[in-house]
Amino acid sequence: MPNATVPTDQDPRDFLAQVEPERRRLEGERLLGLMEEATGQPAVMWGASLVGFGSYTYRYASGHGGTIFRVGFAPRKAAITLYGLKDHTDAGPRLAELGPHTGGVGCIYVKNLDAIDLDVLALLVRGAYERRKESEV
Repeated sequence: MPNATVPTDQDPRDFLAQVEPERRRLEGERLLGLMEEATGQPAVMWGASLVGFGSYTYRYASGHGGTIFRVGFAPRKAAITLYGLKDHTDAGPRLAELGPHTGGVGCIYVKNLDAIDLDVLALLVRGAYERRKESEV
């Protein structure tokens, strides 16, 4: 079964310009800048609502695999969802310093970007991006 989340030609800035409510749109624009700077990569839309940076190929023991962004986010109404940040050695201690957030299996939810430490977030993004880059070598 192919991965349904693939890169698209949609401009992430055009996507973010349509995000509601306005607070999420502004947070998304800030995150786009932060993640572009931390990764050194341009933002790319993956599917209809995911903004990703870089890519990597994965393969599970079951044989299932695909390609997905290294780090990314989705500006959802209830919270900003951050992807790929929990998968490196320093994530645990840094997450403790991030500020108010909750976690899912592979993602982090932030309800208010102003309530977290953006310097810590940038370190998490950079660390996760670099870890995935190294794992492909």
